[in-house]
Amino acid sequence: MAADPPPRSPAALSPLTLADADFRLMVEALRDHAVFLLDPDGVIVDCNPAAQVLCGCERGGAVGQHFSRFHPPEALETGLPARDLQLARENGRAHGEGWLVRHDATRFWAETTLTRLDDANGALRGFAQITRDFTERRQQEELLRASEERFRLMVEGVKDYAIFMLDPDGHVASWNLGAQQTKGYAAEEIIGQHFSKFYPPEVAARGWPAEELRNALRDGRFEDEGWRVRKDGSRFWASVVITAVYDRAGRHKGFAKVTRDLTERRRITALEDEGRRMTTFLAMLGHELRNPLAPISNAVELLKREQSESRVLRSTRDIIDRQLKQMTRLIDDLLDVGRITSGKIQLEAKPVRLREAVQDAADAVRVLAAQKDQQFDVRVDAADPWITGDRARIVQVVSNLLHNACKFTPVGGQVSVAVGLGAVDAATGLPEAEIAVRDSGVGVHPQDLQRIFDLFVQGEQDASHSSGGLGLGLSLVQQLVSLHGGRVSVFSSGRPGEGSEFLVQLPASPPPEPGSGTPRSAGDRLVLVVDDNKDAAETLSLLVEALGYATKVVHGGLAAVEAAKELRPDVMLIDIGMPDLDGHAVVRRLRAELVDPPTAIAVTGYGQASDRETSYEAGFHSHLTKPVDVDRLADILMHLLRPAAHLSV
Repeated sequence: MAADPPPRSPAALSPLTLADADFRLMVEALRDHAVFLLDPDGVIVDCNPAAQVLCGCERGGAVGQHFSRFHPPEALETGLPARDLQLARENGRAHGEGWLVRHDATRFWAETTLTRLDDANGALRGFAQITRDFTERRQQEELLRASEERFRLMVEGVKDYAIFMLDPDGHVASWNLGAQQTKGYAAEEIIGQHFSKFYPPEVAARGWPAEELRNALRDGRFEDEGWRVRKDGSRFWASVVITAVYDRAGRHKGFAKVTRDLTERRRITALEDEGRRMTTFLAMLGHELRNPLAPISNAVELLKREQSESRVLRSTRDIIDRQLKQMTRLIDDLLDVGRITSGKIQLEAKPVRLREAVQDAADAVRVLAAQKDQQFDVRVDAADPWITGDRARIVQVVSNLLHNACKFTPVGGQVSVAVGLGAVDAATGLPEAEIAVRDSGVGVHPQDLQRIFDLFVQGEQDASHSSGGLGLGLSLVQQLVSLHGGRVSVFSSGRPGEGSEFLVQLPASPPPEPGSGTPRSAGDRLVLVVDDNKDAAETLSLLVEALGYATKVVHGGLAAVEAAKELRPDVMLIDIGMPDLDGHAVVRRLRAELVDPPTAIAVTGYGQASDRETSYEAGFHSHLTKPVDVDRLADILMHLLRPAAHLSV
């Protein structure tokens, strides 16, 4: 492009000259296309303003330079500019992309097209080079490539999920590490195979894999859970998500499939469901067993209050009493295990004097020790420790350990329980309270020491010397001690006659400030007994009368409401599970319909913590489980019915 010719008048311009001028204006007006005119050797003859901007120099800095001046050193070393000229010379055109350099040596990514220019006779006149700056596009492509690479590495590195692609027909097209670990196939083994290989034969036979793909294609996504098969033939429970994949033009390219092994979670869920069912079963079992035990227990208590000269009658009564207590203890243990495992047990946090709790537990098993002519000792050192906890549960812990010791110690053996203080707890600055139960029985086999506190474990016994039981006691001991912030240990050589020692260690607490008790006396008041079980109602009524109170009996909830309005009893002992109107409804109606309703005490076979809460919410003063603890009932009635007080316990 030489210097502009002198201006001519419009009339003097020929059509060809006018076209050349227009073409020049068009080329110079281009902003996105750098246009260079090269001679046959590749020397720049002229360039448009866009080329000057792209190369970072004035026109004079480009004209006269060989076009390779704007190629980087690595391109010059490989002879790329010369090859492009030769290709354009021979084929009329050369096209490519690559790095170019500006006048200041900075680089840019360019798309370049070299076009051969011939004269009217076909002889080579030179070349036109059109260059476009695609640096920004390349940066975006590099970012996209880097993103895709990161995504690929992430997908391939995921171990917990099998992530792979299927072609439109369901053949495996990609395979990540998670897929290899979950399904057992290496990528080279499975790519190209149909994904129906992962399904059990009976599932694949009914066409379910193809149905999954149809559902994903129809809805865009399909989710399922079911059994899948590994390479070794083993099955696992899988969560599967299949997503239809499309390109930018909307063409279906295949499916993305994500599979997760949920076998362990399914097992845990099944165990949790089984645990809930077992807890419900235990609650119902306890209720059903307690109902018939209640009238038996009441009858035994009545028999104890009768003066009888018959040795057979007294002996029979005592046998029934002992076996009834054993049955009640087993039921309570069974229910307590259910409550603890379901997290529904609630402990009181009150001062407990260990010597008193241990003495109560010892009194409960003295009869068993006496029956086997065992030497039974209770020792408390001068320290007299206190703890903060649930007194009834501590008594239960010690009585279970003592009962176990007596049961596994032969006739004439030794059983002892000692209470004292151990090492100082660094956290509280107080010594630990210790309860040690020792015996001279069969001991614990070494192989059983690690699992002796597991549920339903009784240690090694042969059938002829089995001592019975459900294997609940020691598990319950460990769990109750743990709930009190303590621990229990067992020591035994496993040699018969050397026995075993169980050591309970609990956080000690300072003794409480001394308090004063309030004397209790019975009053002549009316107690209304409500139970649809006639035997339970009659025996409970007789028992209450033996405690010194007047009673009336009604059977059923509706009768209880009418009797309460007519007789105005001071206290009502009400069964919960009655067919016409349950105990909760009875209490609610009485509270709604009477200005001063009688005090209500629940007497029921339902003994879960939630059952107690429901009773209290309905308006019951106390909740007693069948068979009724007579001493506790007597204590509550004495407290409620003494003439001079109306305090609640």
